[in-house]
Amino acid sequence: MTTAEATPELDIETRHDRAFLGHPKGLGYLAFTEAWERFSYYGMQTLLVLYMVNFLLKPGQVEYVAGIEQLRALFGGLEGQAFASAIFGTYAASVYLTPIFGGWLADRVLGKRRTVLLGAVTMAMGHFLMAFNVTFLFALLCLIIGSGMFKGNIASQVGALYKPDDLRRADAFQIFYLGINAGVIASPLIVGTLGETVGWHWGFGAAGVGMLIGLAIYIAGQKYLPKEHFDVPDKSAEPREPMTSSDWLATLALILLIPVMAIAIVPNNQIFNVYLVWADQDFDLVFFGIKLPTTWLVTLDAVVSVSFLAIVALFWRWYGKRRQEPDELSKLIIGSGFSVLGMLCLYLAAETTPVGAKIGLFWPVMFHVLNSIGFAHMLPVSLALFARLAPKQINATVIGLYYLAFFGANSLVGWVGGWFETMPTTQFWLIHMGFAATAGLVFVLFKLFLAPKLMHRAEPAEVALA
Repeated sequence: MTTAEATPELDIETRHDRAFLGHPKGLGYLAFTEAWERFSYYGMQTLLVLYMVNFLLKPGQVEYVAGIEQLRALFGGLEGQAFASAIFGTYAASVYLTPIFGGWLADRVLGKRRTVLLGAVTMAMGHFLMAFNVTFLFALLCLIIGSGMFKGNIASQVGALYKPDDLRRADAFQIFYLGINAGVIASPLIVGTLGETVGWHWGFGAAGVGMLIGLAIYIAGQKYLPKEHFDVPDKSAEPREPMTSSDWLATLALILLIPVMAIAIVPNNQIFNVYLVWADQDFDLVFFGIKLPTTWLVTLDAVVSVSFLAIVALFWRWYGKRRQEPDELSKLIIGSGFSVLGMLCLYLAAETTPVGAKIGLFWPVMFHVLNSIGFAHMLPVSLALFARLAPKQINATVIGLYYLAFFGANSLVGWVGGWFETMPTTQFWLIHMGFAATAGLVFVLFKLFLAPKLMHRAEPAEVALA
């Protein structure tokens, strides 16, 4: 995800290009490139914890992983699921730090085109290196660095396809986001199924092939992308307006919101970690006599999430025509409430299932529904809040800081996930209810004490989700 950068100096052909669903051809290439990149990224991430718990970290395999004992020592000698959770959390958190480096590299050294290409090649290499035990940690490093170079720089090219006053820009980001979700939905069905039923390395190989397809699409669409993305950046800086006291207050408030957002995101992001391990062990995934792959739960979550993103948006559009629509902080409070209810479903799933019995899918499905409604009120809304309140002098920097919330959230996901084997399952999900409730309470305090001074600021800038 990144701020969209508008480029007024586009060729006449680009301005009037409507060959792809009424949009420039370049949007089609960027959307399909991102769809395949997300296919590879989420396919690998869906398999990661299950692969470590069920294969890589077991005796006879873990001994061949280069550097694994040194990493274990850094984590205090963790074993088994707790160690896998710590590795996942560190990996998932790091992915949200490296885009800062990737943005600097594109803006100051290589330009966006070269940075995206280098990122795609590095990620593909990381996926294929997952096929070997010895290179597992190096593969994760390649994926972290490659994602950092790829992630924000390709999204920013979407906005650059349009003039600042082109009303198609907002619709373009919706199309781009649909490409992202298409990749997320498809990846567990293909990568997850291959990994769980054929062989782990077949799944990781499929993720690598997906990344190469995305790279090929991006290269094929070069002539339809903004010209300035081919150039080495001009390092000259333009003078900026000085920050006002209101600007500094808004910046401080947003910085204080970052750890609150991190706590709020933990319940949702645990889906890729302990939730999958728990489901693999205790869910009844047999359907018409066939055991469904555990990773298909991620596809279920993606489908439900996309559906409720649309439903919630349409609901508030309908509601806004009849009453005053709530502001961003109010929606964050609503989202926290639904997140609490989602965690309550997982608590009830563990509490109401007899010992030794498999958990039916009623409560997990209810969790995905309620959590997705919370998600629709949380992530897009919080990004819009940051874009609206961030001073224009440092708008991109503040939105970049927003992603530190994901770094903190995924770090917590890995740390808290290590408690799963040492406490009752009911208590584990109650703790996650506590995360959501605490974040909601702090949002209420922000609403009461800071909103009157800040919420009158300018409308949000266009942003792309990735």
